[in-house]
Amino acid sequence: MNTASQLRAALADSLTKEGAVTGPEWSSAARAVPRELFTGSYFLAVPGSVPTAYRPVREGEPGWLEGVYSDETLITQLDGRTRPDDVPEGAVSGSPSSSSTLPSLVLRMWHQLGAEPGHRVLEIGTGTGYSTALGAHALGDADLTSVEYDPVVGGAAAVALKAAGFAPRLLIGDGLRGDPEGGRYDRLIATCSVRYIPLPWLHQVRPGGKILVTLSGWSYAQGLALLDVTGPGQATGRFLPGYTSFMIARPHDRPPRPTLALLPGEERPSLIDPAKLDGWTGGWVAQLAAPSAERMGAGAEQILWDVSTGSQARTVPDANGGWSVVQRGPVRLWDQVERAVRRWQDAGEPHQEGFGITVSTVGQRVWLGTEDGPGWDLPI
Repeated sequence: MNTASQLRAALADSLTKEGAVTGPEWSSAARAVPRELFTGSYFLAVPGSVPTAYRPVREGEPGWLEGVYSDETLITQLDGRTRPDDVPEGAVSGSPSSSSTLPSLVLRMWHQLGAEPGHRVLEIGTGTGYSTALGAHALGDADLTSVEYDPVVGGAAAVALKAAGFAPRLLIGDGLRGDPEGGRYDRLIATCSVRYIPLPWLHQVRPGGKILVTLSGWSYAQGLALLDVTGPGQATGRFLPGYTSFMIARPHDRPPRPTLALLPGEERPSLIDPAKLDGWTGGWVAQLAAPSAERMGAGAEQILWDVSTGSQARTVPDANGGWSVVQRGPVRLWDQVERAVRRWQDAGEPHQEGFGITVSTVGQRVWLGTEDGPGWDLPI
């Protein structure tokens, strides 16, 4: 049986070979930080379960340590309260609310942030503390502050960080407000996603500093952006290559909603293939166009639902090999999505790295190609 140090070294070697680990400081962190201290027991999804069910993998049982050192996201909490050790046996349903993100993504993001020893760094979303520990090992913990929304999760992370020998400044509170004491940070990294860039971040990161954050929404499409802060409340940046996904910050998550009832409306042919929304960037473009809508369905049968206005749109195949859409409510959701997707198609359907973002004192806008190209306002 392999020991934790052997498994950790093997994972670090694999991540280095794949290019996720670059630079000696991050290689050293990957080899030194004991992930098992931060994950403890965890949940794994039960293959084929609908809705998804999760089974606990308990600390110390066969296969537990090998799972810890897999390059996988390990779910550590469901529904904001249920932890693996709370489940006596069998499987349980729920929505993931805290996790230890896959090591390759965490390490890649720390590298993309461009933080160096001596930089003051603000991390939003301590989670299990594993990401915090990697940052503390590579950069030193004296200038690292991490904020966690959930006091139970944050308390467990504090215990694990102390056990691992790290002492960054840890805060419990709403990370969307940043550091309650303010301050001038050089870098901000978020391990949760947000619907828009919180204004406190833009005032707490100094001009010339950087913000690395995943933009998401109520359809849960996501894109990772690196922004340069250009002044108080102002920034500009680009979306990065790859596929990055994080749980949405709880204050930005969609509100509770009733059971969906599909209602009649106005019908017309769709000008786009609804299945375009199933792609990573296509779904994200649709979310930009209809930020208050939740997307359900798949393929030719898509559903958009805006709870706040009651607006709906749903697509179905038609007899001629095309698609029809039925819309109702004050917001014509499919009209908005259709226009956005067609603009994206006219540009050659680029990945998100073809998009940028501009933040000013009057709004936040994601644009395609160049700053004066087609764009969509984020829902501040």
